[in-house]
Amino acid sequence: MDTNFPYNQYVTGRNFIGRRTDVTLLGNLLSQGEHVVLSEPPKTGKTSLVQQTLYSLRLKGVTFSVGQFSALNIRTPEAFLLRLGSTLVKMVGNTPAEYADIARRFLDGTHFVFDPQSFEKDGSVLSLNWELEEADVKAVLSLPFRLAQERGDRLILIIDEFQCVSLLEDPDDILRPLSASLKENRDNRRFSYILCGSGVNAMNGIFKGSLLFHRLVERVKLSPVDELEMADHIHRGFTSAGKVVEKDLLRGACRLFKGHVWYINHFASICDGMTRGYLMEPGLVDALSCLISVHEPRFLDIVSSLTTHQVSLLRATVDGVTRFSSADVIRKYGLNSSANVKRVKDALMKKEVLQFDEDDKPSIIDPLFEYWVRKYYFEIKE
Repeated sequence: MDTNFPYNQYVTGRNFIGRRTDVTLLGNLLSQGEHVVLSEPPKTGKTSLVQQTLYSLRLKGVTFSVGQFSALNIRTPEAFLLRLGSTLVKMVGNTPAEYADIARRFLDGTHFVFDPQSFEKDGSVLSLNWELEEADVKAVLSLPFRLAQERGDRLILIIDEFQCVSLLEDPDDILRPLSASLKENRDNRRFSYILCGSGVNAMNGIFKGSLLFHRLVERVKLSPVDELEMADHIHRGFTSAGKVVEKDLLRGACRLFKGHVWYINHFASICDGMTRGYLMEPGLVDALSCLISVHEPRFLDIVSSLTTHQVSLLRATVDGVTRFSSADVIRKYGLNSSANVKRVKDALMKKEVLQFDEDDKPSIIDPLFEYWVRKYYFEIKE
């Protein structure tokens, strides 16, 4: 889709707005062979940052091979390791004969094999010929470091939706040996993981809630996109299409979406399709209504899944409450007790509705959901 406001795919080059320091930081970490964690809400620019960084490294003459897979639909250690190993083998091999050779040389003595019949049937690069054992896990998790060492060049593996590992029956089946692998190969600087996750609370549980990955990974946090820079980008998009809109109106929209680039581009794309000339405030209001109608079913699912106490704590958050355990707050919002408050907070974090900063200050993760819940669910008058 040819548009000045792409929102259906990651962006690089002229469509990549702001976050130049993030690109520099991530590029430096990858050049040094560090493992990186990107934990941010959905559609906030993780993939765009990674791809812009890789693009910048290539322009500087840095050579590397990249592989990528998603853990979204993975629910067993076997599935995770098969996908990890298969992705790595495909990063360095190109033909079935090369896949078989890599499996033979690097996974000999394990239950991971290249099965020609499975490859012909469904494209499986690696298969398991027996139940998974500890030695199998260790062999696959050490595979990227051994491949990089033999090849002598840099390998980068991107794992999307990494937080889904926490949904395994026992996440430690993968997390503990992964941690051990990173420790064992600490001095190998030719391979880097980029572990991306859109479940911010689940990712924090993995990387901040335990010491498993302490000093083994580096967290890169997305910087806010400057409101004025974002408004200028949107304004240029309208101008190039021969349309006119006031920058102040665009800055107001950027403020409403709290710099959430995906929502802003989607909103601008709707506006672009609704006018051929001047874009006035009523047009922006109509575009916002259209955007909300697209996402409202998802918002309805969220609030329908909440208990009464969870709704009450959500309302307290919307009202600006930051300390939920005081007697006055518990009484006003019907939260019963401080012990119940903790349970409710944990539930809303698990559902990825709220997040809490280092000072335990709450915020609603999704800015459009925050607007919708304030205006349409709680019907708060501005």
